[in-house]
Amino acid sequence: MSSPFHLPAPWLRALAGAVLLAFSAHAPAASPDTSPAPTSASASAAAQALRATHQRMGAKLAQSGFGRPIQLDSMETPNGLQGDIYAVVDHSLPEISAALKEPARWCELLTLHVNNRRCRTGTAPQGGEMLTLFVVRRYDKPVEQAFQLPFAYRVASATPEYLSVEMNAANGPLGTSNYRVMLEAVALDGQKSFLHFGYSYDHNMMVRMATEAYLATFGRNKVGFTVVGKEADGQPDYIRGTRGLVERNAMRYFLTLDTYLSSGAGAPAERRERSWFAAAEQYPRQLHEVDLDTYLAIKREDRQRDGAGR
Repeated sequence: MSSPFHLPAPWLRALAGAVLLAFSAHAPAASPDTSPAPTSASASAAAQALRATHQRMGAKLAQSGFGRPIQLDSMETPNGLQGDIYAVVDHSLPEISAALKEPARWCELLTLHVNNRRCRTGTAPQGGEMLTLFVVRRYDKPVEQAFQLPFAYRVASATPEYLSVEMNAANGPLGTSNYRVMLEAVALDGQKSFLHFGYSYDHNMMVRMATEAYLATFGRNKVGFTVVGKEADGQPDYIRGTRGLVERNAMRYFLTLDTYLSSGAGAPAERRERSWFAAAEQYPRQLHEVDLDTYLAIKREDRQRDGAGR
C-alpha cells in the first residue's frame, strides 16, 4: 500500500506549487476558444451578478479574519476540488484591466511564486493565446528540472464595468482534468473594485488517495485558513487535508495578483518580490516556505538567466 502512494509524492508537491490549474507537460495543445464573443448585455449581466455577490457577502467581508475584506471558500466537488477568493481591493477597474488583460503580465505576477521559475507566452498551433509556466518540485531544485505547464488564456470580457479572464485545460498531470481558472472584477466606484479569483479541477480516485496519503504524512502539519474549531490551548483549529491545500494555493495566488496590482506599472522586480514575500509572511502558519534572502536570490538568478527585467 505504501509503494503506490510514495511514488506520486514529489509530483503532488509540485502540483500544489503550480497553482493547481495547469496542463501536464505532455497534454495536447488546447484548441482555440470558439465561444461567441461576449455582448455588452452579457457583460452587463455578469457585472450585475458579481455586484450582487458583493452585496450578499457584505457582512462576511466586513468581519473577515484576514484584517481586510477577503472571503476564502473551498469545497470538495463530486469529482475534484474548488477554491474561490472574493476581495474588495483599492484599485479601479481600468487599473486592473490594464494590469491583467495581457498574458505577459500574468507571467510577471505568476513568477512571484517561489516554485515558478520561468514563464513564456505564445500562440497555440491551432491558434489562441497560450501561457507556459515552468515549475520545480521544490524551490531549491534547478530550473532544468522544471516541468512545463502550458494552458490556454482568454479575455472573456473587458468593458468599462467588468473584466473576465479565463484559463482552461482539458487534461492535467497525474490523472487530473477539467481545469478552470478564472478572474473576474467589477467596479464598485472610481477607486475600488470587487475581485473573484477561482479555480477548480477534477481528479481520479488514484490521485485523490495519493494526495490524501501525502497530506497525512509529509504534509500532516500543513493547514488552510478556515477555522473548524479550537485547539486545546484555545488557539484556532484550521482545516487540513485537501481543502487546506486548496486554500493555501488560492491565497498564494491571490497575493500575487494583489501585489502586482499594488506595485504599479514598471515597478522593479525585486520590489514586487519583497512585497509578495511580506504579504505571504502575514500568514506564516499556512504559507511560510523559505527565508527572504533565499527567495530573493532564487528570483535574481532566474532574472539574470532569462534576461527578464530588473
